[in-house]
This record gives sequence, C-alpha cells and structure tokens, in this order.
Amino acid sequence: MTKRDNNRGSYEVTDLTSLEKLEPVRVRPGMYIGSTGTKGLHHCIWEILDNSIDELANGFGDKVVVTLNKDKSVTIEDNGRGIPTGIHPIKNKSGVEMVYTELHTGGKFNNSNYKTSGGLHGVGAAVVNALSKWLEVEIKQKGNIYKQRFHYGYDKELNRDMPGTPETALEIVGKTKETGSKTTFLPDSDVFGTIDFKMDTIEERLLELSFQNKGITLVLRDERKDEVTEKVFHSERGLLDFIEYLNESKTVLHKDPVIFQGEKEINGLMVSGEVCIQFTDSTTEHIASYVNNIPTKEAGTHETGFKTGMTRAFKEGAKKLGLIKEKDKEFEGDDVREGMTAIVKVKITNPVFEGQTKTKLGNVEAYSAMNELAYIKLGEWIEDNKELATSIINNAISAAARREKIKKINEAEKKKIGNGTSPLAGKVAVCTLKDNTVTEFIVVEGDSAGGSAKQARDRRFQTIMPSKGKIMNTEKQKLENVLASEELRIFNTAIGTGVLENFKVEELKYDKIIILSDADVDGYHIRTLWMTYVYRYMREMIQQGKLYIALPPLYKVYKMTKNGEVHKYVYNDEELEKAKKEIGKGALIQRYKGLGEMNADQLWDTTLNPATRTLQRVTIDDAAKAEKMVSLFMGDVVEPRRNYMYSHGEF
Repeated sequence: MTKRDNNRGSYEVTDLTSLEKLEPVRVRPGMYIGSTGTKGLHHCIWEILDNSIDELANGFGDKVVVTLNKDKSVTIEDNGRGIPTGIHPIKNKSGVEMVYTELHTGGKFNNSNYKTSGGLHGVGAAVVNALSKWLEVEIKQKGNIYKQRFHYGYDKELNRDMPGTPETALEIVGKTKETGSKTTFLPDSDVFGTIDFKMDTIEERLLELSFQNKGITLVLRDERKDEVTEKVFHSERGLLDFIEYLNESKTVLHKDPVIFQGEKEINGLMVSGEVCIQFTDSTTEHIASYVNNIPTKEAGTHETGFKTGMTRAFKEGAKKLGLIKEKDKEFEGDDVREGMTAIVKVKITNPVFEGQTKTKLGNVEAYSAMNELAYIKLGEWIEDNKELATSIINNAISAAARREKIKKINEAEKKKIGNGTSPLAGKVAVCTLKDNTVTEFIVVEGDSAGGSAKQARDRRFQTIMPSKGKIMNTEKQKLENVLASEELRIFNTAIGTGVLENFKVEELKYDKIIILSDADVDGYHIRTLWMTYVYRYMREMIQQGKLYIALPPLYKVYKMTKNGEVHKYVYNDEELEKAKKEIGKGALIQRYKGLGEMNADQLWDTTLNPATRTLQRVTIDDAAKAEKMVSLFMGDVVEPRRNYMYSHGEF
C-alpha cells in the first residue's frame, strides 16, 4: 500500500468558491430550467409568459403578445399592471432591477397581490436574464414608459464579467396612458447551442392557456421570415372548448361533457377546482392536469384526489343502481376511467411543487379538496344521468373482467418462461448479460435486416427482435385482438413488464428499447405503429425515458484512395452536399433503400455501435398534445386527420 500524500489531498478555506448574484444560474442552468436543450430553451419563454398570465388570471389585463424576432430574440408583452418601478427603500434599486437581477424576488410570496400564480419562486425573470446575452424590459406605468437593459458584461462591483448586468439604471423614455410589461431577451448560444424556437411548441402552450383562461386573448407573431405570420388564441367556453379539441379525433359516447367546479379552504389555503369529463370508445384514459395554469405532466395530489373521489362516487352509484351486489368483485378506478378524457384544473394559493420546473403538485390540501369535489359532484351527476352512468359502470365491470384476463395471460407467459417453453425461442436473439442498466432490446424491421443485426450486434448487451413487417394499429383494435397478436406477445414476454394496469417498469429487463426501421415512408409507418402501441399500453416506459428511435443513414458518400476507402454516412438530404465536399473530388454516393442493403459491419457502424450511432429518445413533453396527435394520426375519425394534413402539407 502506498503512503497517502496529505499535502496533495489538503482541503483549505482558499479552496472554497462563492458564486455571486446570478452566477449560480449560469453554472447550473439545469437546476432552474430543466435542461439546456430545446426543452430548456422554450422554458425561458414559459417563465416570462407565466408572469404575464398570472397578471391576467388575477384580473389585471386581458392580452399577451409573444413575438419571435428576426435576430432570434423573443418579446413577450402584456397589458397588466406592469412590474413595480419605484425605488426599494432598503435595496435602493428599482423594483424592475430587483426582479431581473435578484433570485427569489417577486410579489407572489404573500397573497396580497396574487390570489393564485404559476410563477412562485421569484426566480423566473432573473433566470431568463442570467441565461441571455442581453435582455431589455419596458414598463408602462404611472403615465410613463420605463426602460432598462441588461447583458452579460462587466460588473464594476465585482470587477469581472457577470450574467444579467445592468447597462443603465431604469429610465423614463416616454409617456403613455397604457399599463403593462414588455420583455425582450436573446438566449445565449453559449448556454443553449442552437437558438431555434419551434412554432408548434409555442402554439400548443398558448392554445392550452387560452382554454384555461376563457376570455383572454393570446397572440403569437413570427417575424423571423420576410412574411410575418400571426395566430390568435381565444376561448369563450374554456374547458368545454378544450375537451372538444382533445376529443376531435375520437368517437365520443355522449355529446355534452360532464363539467363541475367548486372551491374550499383547507389549512388556510384556498383550493379552487374545475373538472371537465367526456367518455369515448377508446380503451385508454387521458387526463390533462394543471395547477395555476401550469401543466403538471407528472400529476400530483390534485389528480390523485380527483381519481379517488371519482372512484368512490361510481362505486356507490353502482350499488344504488343495483348493478353490483355486495358479494361481487368490485371494479377499480382504472376500470371506470377506461375511455375517459378529463381535464383537471386547480388554482391554489401557495402550491408546493416538486422542483422549479413544476411538473408535480405536492399539497395534501389539493388532494382533500379534489377528492371531496369529485365525489360530491359526480354523485349528483350519476343521480341525474342514470342511463349514461349505467353505461359507464357496465363498461367498468367489463373492463375489470378484461383486466383479470390480462393478469392471467401475463402470469401464464411468466410460467412458460420458467418452464423453458417461452415463445421467444428462435425468434429473439437474447444477449448474455442480465444487467438491465446496460442492456438494449432492439426491434428491427424485416427478417433480412434482422439477420444482419444479429450478426452485427454486440451479443453481450444487445438483444435483437426481427419484426415481421407492420404490426397492427393498436389505436383501432380491441384489447382482445391486441393481446392475441403473436408479434406483440413475443415483444411483451421479452421485455418482461406486462401491459396497461399490470405494467411494472421495475421489471423491464433492458435499459433501452430501440425501434430500428428503414429511412423511408414504410419505415416511418412501422416506427409510428410501435410507438403507438407503447404509448397506449406501456406509457410509463416513455415517461421513464426508455424508448428510443435508431436513425439509420440515407446515404454513404465514399471514394477509394491509396490508403483504402474514405467514407462518411449521411442522415438527411441537407448534409449530403456538405459530405460530398468533405470527401472531395471523385466522391461516390450510395443511397440506402433499406436496412437489408447494409452488411453487418455497416449496420454496426451506423446504427448499433453506441459510440457512432444516432439515437432519438421518445418523450412526452406535452401530454395533451401527445394524446391529440396519437388519436389524430392513428384513430378512426378521418376528417380531422385530412384537415391537419392539408394545413401542414409541407411538414
């Protein structure tokens, strides 16, 4: 054993570092906006937008305009009260400068200014400032137009460059009778890389906000191209418009949605809830939940409380209607919610979220309030709508029977595996390692490509399942047909999780589930069919980040030299010309029509080798949008799909 060098391992006070002002945001941006990729980039818009929506939601103003500018900056302007411009008696700074340069500064830490708010921690504006090359704010208030600009630049106090440094103090630049706040910022490419805001992502957010705040107007302007485009979002019916939008591509079982609301004070917190429900002929449920206008994709206590109250109401209703007897096996909440689309909206003073990105609510008060609200209101609805309630309960009883059937099928499949009679034999090339933190399960389109993949794979950690062409469209199939599919049974048995209510992500045998199909129209369709199946029957797999798409190359650009072949794989048409220039004069192009054209070495280099391949993780950033698009593209209702394809003809 070598002697320890205590001098080299010393830890002194001089080793300590103190981050000043907005430096913590710059050093650890993921703590504040989740990531520095596309999701984090758009989160900067949400932070400023949420502040504007809080003004409108509390009765101050009725309009917000979001503008994407030519220089890649974004402007968000509202007609609310405007950020306070006065000088703080202790800080000796304007309220505007405090909001944009100091973390945990805002008017939302008590309830005197905002009854409810989405921006809670007082960090949103300052975080955006910290992650921008420059930020400019304009306030209309007290008859004046105030302006201040910040940038990443020299800080006299600290004698070094700092994020969010004021260029000037807040100054009056004009007069006006209007009120409101206008923020323009340019995200720093040193933080985010490529600055590319997506219109459809912003549109979906504004659309949801318009549904949740009926009567307000949201405008999205895109000035990045010569032809300026503008979209206006406005809803007069709120959640009724929202649920109609979500179910546009589904067959609804009743025309008029169930809608109710109420509020209750618990432990000094006021909880106001609103719920809209409509049942469809789908075999799965979809709940879009929100707290103070913020989408809670990881749900939380408000959604759990709603589910519990709903289950209680329907179980009691079933007994009153004589549909089940005391000795009968009861249906569960999942059974009642089969085919249900629901929007659960809560407004609460001082909500407790898990993390700054606010994806899961933690208040027990929200659970109690929504549990009671759903139980009472749905109990009343069942009394007044006995025929429809009977239909829903009978469907729940049938769903419970199917659930038991699925459970028995899963147990039977596990017994087959234990007895060595699994249907996998000869159909799936299983890897040798059993460590589910490193292993990969790869579904490959076609027997030909599957054969090459079996030869090319690293058999230690990569399992290959050749797929026989296209699986069924599970969006259109009954549960019994899906369970009877041999291809899907092989897949289910191989990965080990079970499906629907019996799905257990902890039993997943692999770290990654990868779909590998040709880079053509049929390949995209196969990819979509598999994603639809996983989304409907194993959604948590996507939520846990386990589902991936492998992206095979479209071309190989190459030429022979004295030292052998020089080549470059190209994944889209835009890269082709660049690759030809890199290879140089005499470059040849091979167009891959399918994976079957690749030999084992090429397949390994391009799509299987973790060091050189390109994988795309499948995510659900917006649950409402995901539900809408799956139903739109894969469902039975044709007209909405046709309209979408006509309006997005160049996508």
